[in-house]
Order: sequence, then structure tokens, then C-alpha cells
Amino acid sequence: MHIHILGICGTFMGGIAALARESGHKVTGCDQDVYPPMSSQLESQGIELIPGYSSEQIHLRPDIFVIGNVVMRGNPLMEEILDRNLPYISGPQWLSENILKNRWVLAVAGTHGKTTTSSMLAWILEYAGFNPGFLIGGIPENFGLSARMGIIAPAVYGIQSNSVEISPFFVIEADEYDTAFFDKRSKFVHYHAKTAILNNLEFDHADIFPDLSAIERQFHHFIRTIPRNGLISINGTDENLKRVLKQGCWSALEEFGTKNGWHSELQNNSAITIYFGETSHGYLHWDLLGEHNRMNALAAICAARHAGVPAPLAIEALKQFKNVKRRMEKRGTVNGVTIYDDFAHHPTAIKTTLKGLRAHVGKERIIAVFEPRSNTMKMGVWKNALADSLGEADQIFCLTQNAQWAITALDRLAHKTTYSDNLDQLIQDITMVTKPGDHLLIMSNGSFGGIHGKILSSLQNR
Repeated sequence: MHIHILGICGTFMGGIAALARESGHKVTGCDQDVYPPMSSQLESQGIELIPGYSSEQIHLRPDIFVIGNVVMRGNPLMEEILDRNLPYISGPQWLSENILKNRWVLAVAGTHGKTTTSSMLAWILEYAGFNPGFLIGGIPENFGLSARMGIIAPAVYGIQSNSVEISPFFVIEADEYDTAFFDKRSKFVHYHAKTAILNNLEFDHADIFPDLSAIERQFHHFIRTIPRNGLISINGTDENLKRVLKQGCWSALEEFGTKNGWHSELQNNSAITIYFGETSHGYLHWDLLGEHNRMNALAAICAARHAGVPAPLAIEALKQFKNVKRRMEKRGTVNGVTIYDDFAHHPTAIKTTLKGLRAHVGKERIIAVFEPRSNTMKMGVWKNALADSLGEADQIFCLTQNAQWAITALDRLAHKTTYSDNLDQLIQDITMVTKPGDHLLIMSNGSFGGIHGKILSSLQNR
């Protein structure tokens, strides 16, 4: 089958492209922004990329067009597809029907921690010999790729053969964002999970959800798809999730973060003991920072046990977990200044990331560099929470290119905040104030104009 993917360079759709190619399909795709590293990654897999959405692409004559949620009415290629009544399908639905069907799907949902927890869960299953397939919105360093089928036996792709054996297990990062312009349900309702993790729930995606209750409704739709013999691993401390459960639940529940469920005791900054109720299952020593990562680990251990991995084995696996790129990823140390890259863009994520780094570095200076880039951030939805989230930093630098409101929002931190709508000027300002022993934490859900490499170079040349 030949599939043509609209919006192929996004993390999710790029993952679908990789899975489709690995399954033996011919894959082509297009996007508005076709550039490395995603373009290089896809082209290395034999996937032809076309810049833009020209209507002429219908002459590729694919068997079906797979539509990403970045595509809207008015898109010239989409309009041509509609006018000619050509077959099309959303990315999540194509994934459900062609990759996830008849598999044990382990889905990780929540406002924060989806990528890290999915990566932990996939690695635990891999360590246990289950060879899972996965689609994750980042690159787990234990695997070096964001998506794979989970093929156990070798085969020549594209040829039906009894030698092909697919792992029954598939881990997916289950996003609550909408499916497509023609399907406004959240992506995760398509996945038909047997094991589900509900990490947390806060207001987000203000561009598609009017309020928190609208998101809660979608989470309950997700819960409605989980079978009686399934399991929901749920953050027992989250009041919003408790409210979702009150709307109805038909599956087994195991809490994490509570004394009656899965919980941990911190021995020092890098070691914890894992408990289920009063029973200790082992001792985890690792390099990940913060309470949020300990909660992620508990959720992954719980879900993996449902799939058949004993908790002590899961703990052994996590001792070798290498995290995900752009999640407190250390990018380098220059002249005594350590630079970290993190995906944090929601106030809660920013606050927990800074708190974890503070616990690690003690009284050493933390310099927070932040870009308000997500749609919700640009809209100023979290302006009243931003100052509190950044309060732990000793100094703050904010790129205000898309969010002039941040200047007012950070007014009470003005004594330690520098603003600029010019990236080069911001880098120059940062370079001037850093000194040996500083920890420079860069936070954005985008490329931030390549700031990481530019700062490393600027510090080297200072």
C-alpha cells in the first residue's frame, strides 16, 4: 500500500511514517517545514518528502492520504482531496487500524511526563525481553529512535511471511490533543488501551479546549475505552483525575503516589526504595532528578507489572534507564558553566524541573532561560502562574518575541529577570553574566532558534 502523509514532519506523524515503512508500505509525505533533523531521519528510511501542500501531489496516486492535525480546511492539497472524494484518514485512526489492532496497548496519558514515562515503560518491557513496539513523542536514549514495530523475528519487509513475529506489546504516548480537523476527539480514544497510565491532569491546549472540564470529559472518554480486564495506573494525589473517575470506571485501578498504592521513600537525591502498600520491591539508584521522575517511575513499574514484568525486574531495568533527549539533557559544560536542555513549557513542569535541579545543585546558581512558545503560552493563559513557576531560579532570561505579556507577568521578579525579543541579544546578555559553577537551564518546547549550540559557542569564545 502507498500512503501519503500530510504533516509528516511532526513527531507523531513522523513516527507513523516510520512504522508504516517498517511494516512494508510505500510512504511519502509533505509538510510546510521540511528540514533536518526530521527530514534527514525520514529520508534515511526511504521516505520521499515534498515541501509544502501543493494540490499537484494528488498525482502521486496513493492508496490513502493520512492527515495530521496541523492540516486545516483551506489547505490546498486537502481541498483537492475533498473535491475529488479521495480516500483519507486521520493519523491516530490509521495507527489504530494498521499497527495497534490485536495488540496489548499500553498507553501513557497526562498533562506532564508522558514522554518520559512512555520511555521508561518501553525500556522496562525491552529489558524483560518483551521487545515492545512503541511510538513516543521524543527519542529515548536507550533506543535511539522514537518509533518501531517491535518485530521479534527477522523478515523481508513487504513480503507476507510466516517468519514475521510481532511482539504483542505496544507502548504509546497517548495525547489528549484533537485527532484532526474532521475528528475533534482526543487522539487517545483511538488506541483501545488495555493498560493505561494517567499521570496527572491540568488545563492545557487552550487553543482547542475552552476549560478544564472539557479536558476531563476527554479523559473520561479514554477511560470508557479500557476493558474490564485492563488496568488503570493512576496518580492518586491528583484531584482532577479523581473527579474524572467519579464519572465512571469499569477497569481495575492501582494508585501511585499514595501509601496504599505504589510509592517511594527517598534515601538521598539519587536513590529510592519502591513500595506497593507496605511491601518493599527493591532499591532504585539512578541519576534522574526530581519528585516528578520518581512518580513517572512508579507509574511505569505499575503498568509493566500488569503486562507481566515483576516489580523487582522493572526496578533493575530503570537502573539502566538513560532518559529522553530534551528532558534535563546535559548539553555540555564550558568554562565551568553547565548547560541543560528541557522541554518544560507548562508552569507546573517548569516549577518541578527547577525544583529537581535545585535539589541536585544546592546553593549553586541556577540561570533559567525560557521561551514562551506553545499556543497556550502565546495566548497568555498562564500569565498569573509564570512568576511562581520560575521563582526558584537565581536569574531569569525570557525571549518575549511571541509573548510580550511575559514582561508584566514576571513583574515581581523584575529584579532578576532580563527580557529580549531578539535571540542574539539574549545570548549576549546570558554570556555576560554567567560564571564558573552556574547551571544554565534552557526551557522550550521548540528549537529555541538553536540557542543551545549558540550559547555553548558564545561561552567558549568569551
